[in-house]
Amino acid sequence: MQDRLKGRSQVISQNKESVAKYLLDIASANLTDVLTWDEAGNVKVKASADIPDHVAGAIKKIRVTRSREGEPALELEMHDKVSVLRVLAKAAGLMEPPDKGPDAPSVVGIKMVGPDVTTTYEEVEKK
Repeated sequence: MQDRLKGRSQVISQNKESVAKYLLDIASANLTDVLTWDEAGNVKVKASADIPDHVAGAIKKIRVTRSREGEPALELEMHDKVSVLRVLAKAAGLMEPPDKGPDAPSVVGIKMVGPDVTTTYEEVEKK
């Protein structure tokens, strides 16, 4: 198991620049790189030749179906940009807690001790 994980680690290490580029491509792709629409809401998919390669890699799924009336219905799903940005931010060290310097606030523990109560509720009610 360790050897298999080590092998994967080496493959990723050797290709980390291409992995980073692919993630950046997904993060920078926009819906308007694939679709256009007019004021009336008519949607058109751009020709595949007009979609840049880095944007095509960000497309997770395109599905065209027909309604009962025969009208085409388009479904376009892109890869999750927020997840990709989270991975990139973590790799860049943006999601690590800040270093604690001399000006960082200290955490002070406070232990509260109440009086020693030996009276019962009934005794308090009688008073």
